[in-house]
Amino acid sequence: MRRRVNSAPSPDNRTVGRRRGGFRALLQEMAAEVREHRSTALVYVTLRVLIIVTMVLQFLNGNYENVLLCLLTLVLFLVPAFVQVTFKVELPSTLEIIVLLFIFSAEILGEISSFYVLFPFWDVTLHTLNGFLAAAIGFSLVDLLNRSDRVKFDLSPLFLAIVAFCFSMTIGVLWEFFEFAMDQLFALDMQKDTIVHAIHSVTLDPTNTNTTVTIDGITDTMVNGVDLGVGGYLDIGLIDTMEDLIVNFIGAAVFSVIGFLYVRSRGKSTVLSRFIPRRKHGRTIEDWNNPANEPAGDDTDADELAEQVDAAEHAVEPDTRP
Repeated sequence: MRRRVNSAPSPDNRTVGRRRGGFRALLQEMAAEVREHRSTALVYVTLRVLIIVTMVLQFLNGNYENVLLCLLTLVLFLVPAFVQVTFKVELPSTLEIIVLLFIFSAEILGEISSFYVLFPFWDVTLHTLNGFLAAAIGFSLVDLLNRSDRVKFDLSPLFLAIVAFCFSMTIGVLWEFFEFAMDQLFALDMQKDTIVHAIHSVTLDPTNTNTTVTIDGITDTMVNGVDLGVGGYLDIGLIDTMEDLIVNFIGAAVFSVIGFLYVRSRGKSTVLSRFIPRRKHGRTIEDWNNPANEPAGDDTDADELAEQVDAAEHAVEPDTRP
């Protein structure tokens, strides 16, 4: 099977094409990005159809807020293609599919289908995945700078992994700040309550000597004489916040290890390369607009070939530093 990959990208042609066509050319390039990998395009189209069907049903039911949420989700689906075209970064199909499934799971299944309430593990799972994806973004930014000829930036694989981990944890903390702000300013419940059966507090100490008072076996909570009927005491978001940060930690740590191993064996592991964005070695806009020039076959081979071209052009050797 014959494939054509330009060993030297033609940014000038793409730039000229974008200047001539403006926004239309940008949309053409983004559409080409979606079509470039067969499996990604299949997932993209399938999820978009499901979103559109959901949006129509919500409109017919008069749930206009959910209609707007569906529209927002459709816009978010364009982000991976926009990033690839604008910043000339190639997202491996595996990573791009994970991003699309994450958006769909969080917005459509989580919010509209109430999976956050129906399945207690849903929020934990998505926060774990968020830690993974945020680490991927942080790692990619630093790795691209690390390999750039224009920037004097040279970090060992260990420090690349540490930066990716810290970036992901920072994103996780900022998100918890956002949830807290929304709850306080708009009376929402983004930091979900947890039912507990024991509390430990110095506020209940009648002697004011900073002694912890423990109340065990709580089965009922009454507010203004009304039994809430929750079968325990309401923790107002602290446990949820800490659980989110812990699973974000796990997701960030997993990707940081993947990134570390990838840099140490760059060009040798095709499995790890499925999760690592890289600089684009794409076609010109003329190639993208001509279906005859599109690569044939499945996207797995295309990913492997792009990795080989990337290693050959930059003479990348595995970084054996710690």
